[in-house]
Amino acid sequence: MNQQLDLELRYMSAQLESRTPQQILRWAVHTYHPKLCMATAFGAEGCAIISMLAEIEPDVHVFNLNTGYQFTETLELRERLFEKYGILVKMVESEESVEEMENRFGGPIHHIIPDECCRLRKVEPLRKEVKGWSAWISSIRRQQSPHRAKSDIAEWDAKFNLVKINPLANWSRQELWKYILANDVPYNPLHDRGFPSIGCAPCTLPVCADEDERSGRWTGFNRTECGLHTR
Repeated sequence: MNQQLDLELRYMSAQLESRTPQQILRWAVHTYHPKLCMATAFGAEGCAIISMLAEIEPDVHVFNLNTGYQFTETLELRERLFEKYGILVKMVESEESVEEMENRFGGPIHHIIPDECCRLRKVEPLRKEVKGWSAWISSIRRQQSPHRAKSDIAEWDAKFNLVKINPLANWSRQELWKYILANDVPYNPLHDRGFPSIGCAPCTLPVCADEDERSGRWTGFNRTECGLHTR
Protein backbone atom coordinates (compact mmCIF):
# COMPACT_ATOMS: atom_id res chain seq x y z
CA MET A 1 0.00 0.00 0.00
CA ASN A 2 1.36 3.42 -0.89
CA GLN A 3 1.39 6.38 1.48
CA GLN A 4 -1.29 8.26 -0.46
CA LEU A 5 -3.79 5.41 -0.13
CA ASP A 6 -3.01 5.10 3.56
CA LEU A 7 -3.72 8.80 4.09
CA GLU A 8 -6.94 8.60 2.07
CA LEU A 9 -8.22 5.62 4.07
CA ARG A 10 -7.38 7.24 7.39
CA TYR A 11 -9.18 10.41 6.31
CA MET A 12 -12.26 8.55 5.08
CA SER A 13 -12.38 6.35 8.15
CA ALA A 14 -12.41 9.42 10.38
CA GLN A 15 -15.19 10.93 8.27
CA LEU A 16 -17.23 7.73 8.48
CA GLU A 17 -17.01 7.43 12.26
CA SER A 18 -20.19 9.43 12.74
CA ARG A 19 -22.10 7.72 9.91
CA THR A 20 -24.63 4.92 10.20
CA PRO A 21 -23.75 1.44 8.91
CA GLN A 22 -26.10 2.04 5.99
CA GLN A 23 -24.29 5.25 5.08
CA ILE A 24 -20.95 3.47 5.34
CA LEU A 25 -22.19 0.70 3.06
CA ARG A 26 -23.48 3.23 0.53
CA TRP A 27 -20.03 4.84 0.49
CA ALA A 28 -18.41 1.42 0.06
CA VAL A 29 -20.72 0.51 -2.82
CA HIS A 30 -20.19 3.89 -4.50
CA THR A 31 -16.42 3.63 -4.10
CA TYR A 32 -15.68 -0.04 -4.80
CA HIS A 33 -18.62 -1.86 -6.41
CA PRO A 34 -18.52 -4.05 -8.52
CA LYS A 35 -15.12 -4.98 -7.01
CA LEU A 36 -16.62 -5.11 -3.52
CA CYS A 37 -17.27 -8.36 -1.68
CA MET A 38 -18.38 -9.48 1.77
CA ALA A 39 -17.43 -12.43 3.94
CA THR A 40 -19.99 -13.67 6.44
CA ALA A 41 -20.01 -16.46 9.01
CA PHE A 42 -23.79 -15.98 9.34
CA GLY A 43 -23.43 -14.34 12.73
CA ALA A 44 -25.96 -11.75 13.86
CA GLU A 45 -23.72 -8.96 12.54
CA GLY A 46 -23.43 -10.50 9.09
CA CYS A 47 -27.18 -11.04 8.87
CA ALA A 48 -27.75 -7.37 9.70
CA ILE A 49 -25.36 -6.25 6.97
CA ILE A 50 -26.98 -8.57 4.41
CA SER A 51 -30.36 -7.02 5.21
CA MET A 52 -28.86 -3.57 4.60
CA LEU A 53 -27.20 -4.61 1.35
CA ALA A 54 -30.52 -5.99 0.13
CA GLU A 55 -31.78 -2.40 0.05
CA ILE A 56 -28.55 -0.67 -0.97
CA GLU A 57 -26.94 -3.04 -3.51
CA PRO A 58 -28.05 -6.70 -3.49
CA ASP A 59 -25.50 -7.62 -6.18
CA VAL A 60 -22.53 -7.31 -3.84
CA HIS A 61 -20.72 -10.65 -3.84
CA VAL A 62 -21.32 -12.31 -0.45
CA PHE A 63 -19.64 -15.54 0.55
CA ASN A 64 -19.18 -17.89 3.48
CA LEU A 65 -16.09 -19.93 4.28
CA ASN A 66 -17.57 -23.41 4.47
CA THR A 67 -15.20 -25.06 6.94
CA GLY A 68 -17.09 -28.35 7.01
CA TYR A 69 -17.52 -28.01 10.77
CA GLN A 70 -20.37 -25.49 10.90
CA PHE A 71 -23.55 -25.99 12.91
CA THR A 72 -26.62 -27.23 11.03
CA GLU A 73 -28.45 -24.12 12.24
CA THR A 74 -25.79 -21.96 10.58
CA LEU A 75 -26.12 -23.66 7.21
CA GLU A 76 -29.92 -23.50 7.33
CA LEU A 77 -29.72 -19.76 7.94
CA ARG A 78 -28.25 -19.31 4.46
CA GLU A 79 -31.53 -20.49 2.95
CA ARG A 80 -33.63 -18.30 5.24
CA LEU A 81 -31.63 -15.22 4.23
CA PHE A 82 -32.04 -16.10 0.56
CA GLU A 83 -35.78 -16.53 0.96
CA LYS A 84 -36.14 -13.10 2.56
CA TYR A 85 -33.58 -11.00 0.69
CA GLY A 86 -32.86 -12.86 -2.53
CA ILE A 87 -29.15 -12.83 -1.76
CA LEU A 88 -27.60 -16.25 -2.23
CA VAL A 89 -24.41 -16.50 -0.21
CA LYS A 90 -21.69 -18.41 -2.05
CA MET A 91 -20.17 -21.30 -0.09
CA VAL A 92 -16.39 -21.19 -0.47
CA GLU A 93 -14.80 -24.60 -0.04
CA SER A 94 -11.32 -25.39 1.26
CA GLU A 95 -8.88 -27.12 -1.08
CA GLU A 96 -9.14 -30.24 1.11
CA SER A 97 -12.37 -31.72 2.35
CA VAL A 98 -12.66 -32.33 6.09
CA GLU A 99 -12.21 -36.06 5.47
CA GLU A 100 -9.06 -35.50 3.40
CA MET A 101 -7.56 -33.14 5.97
CA GLU A 102 -8.31 -35.44 8.90
CA ASN A 103 -6.89 -38.42 7.02
CA ARG A 104 -3.71 -36.48 6.33
CA PHE A 105 -3.29 -35.55 10.01
CA GLY A 106 -4.52 -38.84 11.39
CA GLY A 107 -7.70 -37.31 12.83
CA PRO A 108 -9.25 -33.95 13.72
CA ILE A 109 -6.80 -31.21 14.65
CA HIS A 110 -9.16 -28.49 15.90
CA HIS A 111 -8.67 -29.65 19.52
CA ILE A 112 -4.90 -30.02 19.17
CA ILE A 113 -3.62 -27.29 16.85
CA PRO A 114 -6.60 -24.98 16.25
CA ASP A 115 -4.41 -22.32 14.62
CA GLU A 116 -3.55 -24.71 11.79
CA CYS A 117 -7.13 -25.87 11.45
CA CYS A 118 -8.34 -22.27 11.14
CA ARG A 119 -5.56 -21.45 8.69
CA LEU A 120 -6.54 -24.31 6.41
CA ARG A 121 -10.32 -23.98 6.73
CA LYS A 122 -10.62 -20.16 6.91
CA VAL A 123 -7.53 -18.01 6.31
CA GLU A 124 -6.25 -19.62 3.12
CA PRO A 125 -9.72 -19.97 1.55
CA LEU A 126 -10.38 -16.27 2.25
CA ARG A 127 -7.03 -15.31 0.77
CA LYS A 128 -7.93 -17.17 -2.41
CA GLU A 129 -11.50 -15.83 -2.60
CA VAL A 130 -10.64 -12.12 -2.22
CA LYS A 131 -7.83 -12.19 -4.76
CA GLY A 132 -8.64 -9.68 -7.48
CA TRP A 133 -11.23 -7.76 -5.45
CA SER A 134 -10.66 -4.16 -4.35
CA ALA A 135 -12.36 -4.24 -0.94
CA TRP A 136 -14.12 -6.61 1.42
CA ILE A 137 -16.78 -5.99 4.04
CA SER A 138 -16.41 -7.62 7.44
CA SER A 139 -18.92 -7.84 10.29
CA ILE A 140 -16.61 -7.19 13.22
CA ARG A 141 -17.44 -4.80 16.06
CA ARG A 142 -14.90 -3.10 18.31
CA GLN A 143 -16.82 -4.16 21.39
CA GLN A 144 -16.26 -7.85 20.64
CA SER A 145 -12.61 -8.11 21.72
CA PRO A 146 -9.52 -6.04 22.61
CA HIS A 147 -8.02 -6.87 19.22
CA ARG A 148 -11.10 -5.75 17.30
CA ALA A 149 -11.23 -2.58 19.36
CA LYS A 150 -8.34 -1.30 17.22
CA SER A 151 -10.28 -1.59 13.95
CA ASP A 152 -11.03 1.43 11.78
CA ILE A 153 -14.18 1.83 9.72
CA ALA A 154 -12.06 1.66 6.56
CA GLU A 155 -8.52 0.32 6.61
CA TRP A 156 -5.91 -1.42 4.54
CA ASP A 157 -5.84 -5.17 5.15
CA ALA A 158 -2.19 -6.07 4.66
CA LYS A 159 -2.83 -9.77 5.29
CA PHE A 160 -5.16 -10.08 2.30
CA ASN A 161 -3.94 -7.10 0.27
CA LEU A 162 -7.14 -5.09 -0.16
CA VAL A 163 -9.27 -2.50 1.62
CA LYS A 164 -11.29 -3.75 4.58
CA ILE A 165 -14.54 -2.05 5.55
CA ASN A 166 -16.09 -2.55 8.99
CA PRO A 167 -19.52 -0.84 8.89
CA LEU A 168 -20.55 -2.11 12.33
CA ALA A 169 -17.25 -1.31 14.05
CA ASN A 170 -18.68 1.28 16.44
CA TRP A 171 -21.99 -0.47 17.11
CA SER A 172 -22.69 -1.98 20.51
CA ARG A 173 -24.28 -5.38 20.95
CA GLN A 174 -27.45 -3.61 22.06
CA GLU A 175 -27.58 -1.49 18.89
CA LEU A 176 -27.07 -4.61 16.77
CA TRP A 177 -29.95 -6.52 18.34
CA LYS A 178 -32.22 -3.49 18.32
CA TYR A 179 -31.76 -3.33 14.56
CA ILE A 180 -32.26 -7.08 14.06
CA LEU A 181 -35.46 -7.22 16.07
CA ALA A 182 -36.89 -4.00 14.65
CA ASN A 183 -36.30 -5.17 11.08
CA ASP A 184 -37.19 -8.84 11.57
CA VAL A 185 -33.78 -9.95 10.32
CA PRO A 186 -33.36 -13.75 10.23
CA TYR A 187 -30.70 -14.90 12.67
CA ASN A 188 -29.17 -18.08 14.01
CA PRO A 189 -31.41 -19.67 16.68
CA LEU A 190 -28.26 -20.61 18.60
CA HIS A 191 -28.06 -16.97 19.68
CA ASP A 192 -31.17 -17.64 21.78
CA ARG A 193 -29.46 -20.63 23.40
CA GLY A 194 -26.49 -18.83 24.94
CA PHE A 195 -24.21 -18.55 21.90
CA PRO A 196 -23.39 -14.84 21.38
CA SER A 197 -20.59 -15.76 18.96
CA ILE A 198 -20.94 -18.76 16.66
CA GLY A 199 -18.10 -20.44 14.82
CA CYS A 200 -17.40 -24.08 14.06
CA ALA A 201 -19.38 -26.56 16.14
CA PRO A 202 -16.39 -28.35 17.75
CA CYS A 203 -14.84 -25.05 18.88
CA THR A 204 -17.89 -23.09 20.09
CA LEU A 205 -19.64 -23.33 23.45
CA PRO A 206 -22.47 -21.33 25.04
CA VAL A 207 -21.48 -18.71 27.62
CA CYS A 208 -23.06 -17.19 30.70
CA ALA A 209 -24.75 -13.80 30.43
CA ASP A 210 -21.93 -12.01 32.27
CA GLU A 211 -19.11 -13.56 30.22
CA ASP A 212 -17.29 -12.00 27.28
CA GLU A 213 -19.22 -12.73 24.10
CA ARG A 214 -16.28 -14.49 22.46
CA SER A 215 -15.27 -16.49 25.53
CA GLY A 216 -17.04 -19.57 24.20
CA ARG A 217 -14.67 -19.82 21.25
CA TRP A 218 -11.74 -22.26 21.43
CA THR A 219 -12.28 -22.97 25.12
CA GLY A 220 -9.06 -24.15 26.73
CA PHE A 221 -6.86 -22.22 24.32
CA ASN A 222 -5.65 -18.67 24.76
CA ARG A 223 -7.33 -17.37 21.64
CA THR A 224 -10.49 -15.59 20.56
CA GLU A 225 -9.68 -15.10 16.85
CA CYS A 226 -9.49 -17.52 13.94
CA GLY A 227 -6.86 -15.42 12.17
CA LEU A 228 -9.01 -13.57 9.63
CA HIS A 229 -8.95 -10.34 11.63
CA THR A 230 -5.55 -10.50 13.33
CA ARG A 231 -2.97 -8.02 12.14
